[in-house]
Amino acid sequence: MLKTDLLIYRYSGATIIPKKLPLQPHIIDLASEQIYCFQDYLGKTQGELDEKLQQLEGDSPEYRIKRGLAHLLKNHFAQFTIVSPINPSMLREKVFTLAAQKATIPDHRHHTLEIIADILSNELNKEVLPSEIEQGLYADLQENRILTEFDPPTPETLIHRYNLSQVQGLFYRATNIIINAYRNDPGEYKLLFRYLKLFQLIAYIEGDADTGFTITIDGPTSLFKASTRYGLSLAKMIPALLHVSKWNLEAKLKMKDSYSNGEKNLYFNLNHECGLVSHYANNKSYDSLLEESFAKNWEKLKTPWRLEREVNLIPLPGGVMIPDFRLVHPDGREFVLEIIGFWHPKYLQKKFYQVSHAEMDNLILAVCERLNLEKAGVNFSDLPHRLLWFKNKLSPKEILAIIEN
Repeated sequence: MLKTDLLIYRYSGATIIPKKLPLQPHIIDLASEQIYCFQDYLGKTQGELDEKLQQLEGDSPEYRIKRGLAHLLKNHFAQFTIVSPINPSMLREKVFTLAAQKATIPDHRHHTLEIIADILSNELNKEVLPSEIEQGLYADLQENRILTEFDPPTPETLIHRYNLSQVQGLFYRATNIIINAYRNDPGEYKLLFRYLKLFQLIAYIEGDADTGFTITIDGPTSLFKASTRYGLSLAKMIPALLHVSKWNLEAKLKMKDSYSNGEKNLYFNLNHECGLVSHYANNKSYDSLLEESFAKNWEKLKTPWRLEREVNLIPLPGGVMIPDFRLVHPDGREFVLEIIGFWHPKYLQKKFYQVSHAEMDNLILAVCERLNLEKAGVNFSDLPHRLLWFKNKLSPKEILAIIEN
C-alpha cells in the first residue's frame, strides 16, 4: 500500500476522489521504466537503486506517481537482503576491538581487515575475504541492503496495484464504512466475511443471503485511540471486497484541513463498477495459523468424525456468523465449531451477545484464555453452548471428547 504522502486525490464538494491511472501508452511506458530500473539494479544496493530512481524522477511533474510506483515495487515485488559474513553489529564489534589494539587507522586498515578475515574464515569454516568484511560492516543500514530478488510484474499489473493502493490509503482516516452487498452468490458472501474475520475488523452485519447484507465497519479514527495497525487491516479488506459481484460502499473520513489546521469530514463512495482489480487469490486459505494447525492435527486422529471448512451462513441477532468448522458423523450428527481469539472488547461484547441468542444446540465455542473478558463485560452464565478454553493451541482431542460425550 502507499504511504499517506504518496496519495493523490481531489475534491468534489465534500467527496474525495483518489487518483486513477488509465491504461494508456504513456502511463504504461512510465510503469515499464520503473520495472526496468529494478531489473537493472538486481544485485546492487538499495542506496544505488534509490539514487537512480531519483534521477528518473528529475523535475517531472509526475514525480509522485513515479515515487508511488517505485514504493509498490519495493514493498511487494522486491526483496532486499543484508549481505554480511556474520551479523553486522557483531562484525563491527570484532573490527573495532582489534582496531583499538593497533596503531591508528587508516595506516593499518587493510592489515586489520585481513586479520579479521582469517579469524572468521576459521570460525565459519569457509573463506572470508577482506572485501566482504568491509562490505558487511554496515550492511544492516537500509541503503546498504542488496536487492537480491525481484519478481517483475507486468506494467498493467503495477498500474492496477497503484490504483487500488490509492483507494486503500483513504481508509487510514476512516470513521466508519457502510457496505451494501446484494444479490450475490452465497460463496462470495462467505469469502468476504472470512476476510472480515481474518483482518479482525469490528463489523456489524444485518440481512441474509437472499436479500443481501448491510455491513457497518468501525474505522480506525472511531476507536478510543486511533490505530495505524487497524487502519492497515481495514485497507487490506478492500481487495477482498472486489471478489463480490454486486456491492456499494460509503465511507466517512476524518481528514486534516490545511486551511484551519483542524480536521474536516469528507466522504468516499465506491461500487462494483469501479474498475479496480484485486490481487487476492479467490481461494480457501485458513483465517489463521491456529485454525490451520487445528485442521492438520485433526487429520491425525483416528475418528469417524469428518472436519469440514465449508459451513453455511448462520443468521444471528444483528448479524451473521460463519463458524470456523463443521464436525460431521456418518450417522448424521453434526456440530459447528467457532474459535474466538479476537481481543477487542467491543467485538467480544457483540460476539457473545449474538451467540448467546443463537437458537443452536450444536454450537461449540473455543475461547482463548488470553482474552480480557472481564474488561469486555462478558457473562458466561448466559451462554447455553458447549465451551472449551484454550491457551496457545486448540486441542482436537478435547473437541472430540466434547462431541462424543
